[in-house]
Amino acid sequence: MRMLSREGQPSRLGRAFTEYGRIAKSLHLLAVIDSDATYRRQGGGQLTIQESRHQLARRIFHGQRGELRQRYREGQEDQLGALGLVLNAVVLWNTRYMDAALAALRASGYRVHEEDVARLSPLGFRHINFLGRYSFSYPEIGPLRPLRDPTIADDEDND
Repeated sequence: MRMLSREGQPSRLGRAFTEYGRIAKSLHLLAVIDSDATYRRQGGGQLTIQESRHQLARRIFHGQRGELRQRYREGQEDQLGALGLVLNAVVLWNTRYMDAALAALRASGYRVHEEDVARLSPLGFRHINFLGRYSFSYPEIGPLRPLRDPTIADDEDND
């Protein structure tokens, strides 16, 4: 960092890096302004996908009106981590059911166009009930392993 600034002002190398960083931004702006409609369409599509993700996250995070209520950074990170986990679970659930629906359509002889499949998004949520009661049950995996006998010392207890 000392090479990039001197007495609070950027050095020649620092100014060169700044100008170099502006090249990509300038090329992007020129491509948007230019008559390249394909580039604008791709950018618009990416913005639509990102906004759909944010819209789903806002719906999931409605309980506190979308506000982080934890005072400390760790608490906020926990809230955002839980939000990301639930968001990913919804996307996984939607993806699995979309795949099953496509497989059923193909099995019934319906012609599914790949360009239509490419436009599908697992970010829809109209079918999800965000309010109400939820019940979660553990799947039957098998018997539990035996509990540890507290009278027998383990290698971990000796440390």
